[in-house]
Amino acid sequence: MSFTRRIVCAAAIVMPLAAAAQAPSGKLTVVTSFSKEVTGPFKAAFEKAYPGTTLDVQNRNTNAGVKFIEETKSNNGVDLFWASAPDAFEVLKGKGLLEAYKAKAEGVPDKIGQYPIHDPEGFYTGFAISGYGIMWNTRYVGAQKLPEPKEWQDLATAPYFDHVSMAAPSRSGTTHLTIEAILQTAGWEKGWGIVKAFSGNLRAVTDRSFGVPDAVNSGQVGYGIVIDFFGFSAQGAGFPVKFVYPSLSTIVPANIAVVKNAPNAAAAKAFVDFILSEPGQAVLFDPKIRRLPVRTASYDKAPDGLPNPFKFPWVANAKFDVDKSEKRFQPVDALFDQLITFQHEPLKAATKAIHEADAAIAKKPNAEASKLVAEARALIAAMPVNEAEAASAEITGAFTGGSGKEKAPRQAELEQKWAAFAKEKYAAALAKAEAALKAAR
Repeated sequence: MSFTRRIVCAAAIVMPLAAAAQAPSGKLTVVTSFSKEVTGPFKAAFEKAYPGTTLDVQNRNTNAGVKFIEETKSNNGVDLFWASAPDAFEVLKGKGLLEAYKAKAEGVPDKIGQYPIHDPEGFYTGFAISGYGIMWNTRYVGAQKLPEPKEWQDLATAPYFDHVSMAAPSRSGTTHLTIEAILQTAGWEKGWGIVKAFSGNLRAVTDRSFGVPDAVNSGQVGYGIVIDFFGFSAQGAGFPVKFVYPSLSTIVPANIAVVKNAPNAAAAKAFVDFILSEPGQAVLFDPKIRRLPVRTASYDKAPDGLPNPFKFPWVANAKFDVDKSEKRFQPVDALFDQLITFQHEPLKAATKAIHEADAAIAKKPNAEASKLVAEARALIAAMPVNEAEAASAEITGAFTGGSGKEKAPRQAELEQKWAAFAKEKYAAALAKAEAALKAAR
């Protein structure tokens, strides 16, 4: 009997007859950033537990899902929003687009470390634990004699050049959280310095988060910056991969929420309750999913190799300020795009020149060359705005005036200014690095 079928049968057995008699029915529409590999087993298990229901899954990336719910609020046809990024739920909550619902959840702690698992006001519910890190293909790394990373900073070093991939945070809620976790744990200036340093080593910045693990699994690229379950599900599927949580990381819940004026609110609430039940949490162990449950007792039956985040020694001190993240959500994404995504080639060229200069200095030490390389790195790390400015009303307000694909004039002005800043700094960094290489020879 298949894993999914065993879960479906278990779900059917544990549902009380009284509940089945009053069970909701009809179409339940879900907007989610999760792939069919994740939603499929839940769809099968829920529809078996509640005969007469049909789960209609609409896949959109997190940002697109938020915009869709905003744009269709006057004639809402969505029952549930289901994604990893807690700040996306805060955006919808702040706009009054979610309905408060206190889920029936036994055996789920109030917090993991210092972070609430469910929204204290009940507007969204944590169903799984998410962490962010690095996965790599062991065959690729072994064949090319590359190192195994432990920290984000490792990915900025010369051996990793052109072997790493990640998605743009503006296109992936999980990548946005990865960037935000680095910024919050390392600090704004140092954090962006780390992000820009390893971004110079990227082979590509992809449009979708799914493309990153797919490329690592197939050996098209060696390393990927991903949410943890991409690494664990790849291992469950038999791919030759490993995954590590860097020390500058955090653990936060992945969430689900009932949308305001849901057409089938009864079925939506039933699904939230189901996903937190014992059989619902067990679906997370499907080899295609491999997510970390919020129900602590579920780890007694976890598959080999799947960690228990409630026992991570560093979780107690891990911090993530969702209010801060939500407030600067759009500016952070725009900064990444203007400084990295759309300026990747000049950033990569400057980074490659720095690696070449470092190699020359290692063979023939030269004080002038070392000084020039340090100046080149500082130019790459430079930011056009500080942390307070990024969260200021002047900048955050600039990202709320547009509609549809149109950008507000102030937003377009800021983005052009940031892009010009990056272009100028990377060109100067390239010149410094080339001068360093010349001096070291």
